[in-house]
Amino acid sequence: MTRQLRSQRARWIALALVLLGVAAAGNLWWQRQSAGQAVVGERLTEFPALDRSALDPTRAGIVAVAEREFGEPGAGTKYAEGADEAWCADFVSWVLRAAGAPLVNPNSGSWRIPGVYTLQEYYESTGRFVPIESGYQPRTGDVLLYAESSPFGQHTNIVLRAEAGQVTTIGGNEFDEVRIHRFTLADVPGVVGFGQL
Repeated sequence: MTRQLRSQRARWIALALVLLGVAAAGNLWWQRQSAGQAVVGERLTEFPALDRSALDPTRAGIVAVAEREFGEPGAGTKYAEGADEAWCADFVSWVLRAAGAPLVNPNSGSWRIPGVYTLQEYYESTGRFVPIESGYQPRTGDVLLYAESSPFGQHTNIVLRAEAGQVTTIGGNEFDEVRIHRFTLADVPGVVGFGQL
């Protein structure tokens, strides 16, 4: 190899290393900027106080499991049976299963439904999907489903509390974490509907 080729190769390697460093620094900056951010509405950093005495055992179980996972969350692979994938629907499936209200994947029969569309299909096939246009008031333990056009993107999370058009939700894979948000439903575009417990 000639000296000129070696020099050119060394410059390309140096440029690639600089670009990798810039990308890593940008990713770190984004993570720090988004650490306290809400996807929509307000991000809660503490689990909300809920009157669990008013909940049936299944809904109270969902709240207990959600609170435990919020306090000591796992990586996304924990909720996805080891799969490295977008894990919001996995988190919903995992929490409901752990609370004694497992889902049934219409394609595989598994408790885990890894996709938002399949999750909606499940609720539709069981007669428990309610479109947002219906005016339904969600309840603790219901599942909220979002289209790609929402601020969350195609997403799903669990309703912890709903009152006067405002919901408090817990979801996985929100900035790659388990997070709680409180927001007014009418202010969020792209909400598809609810999966009723």
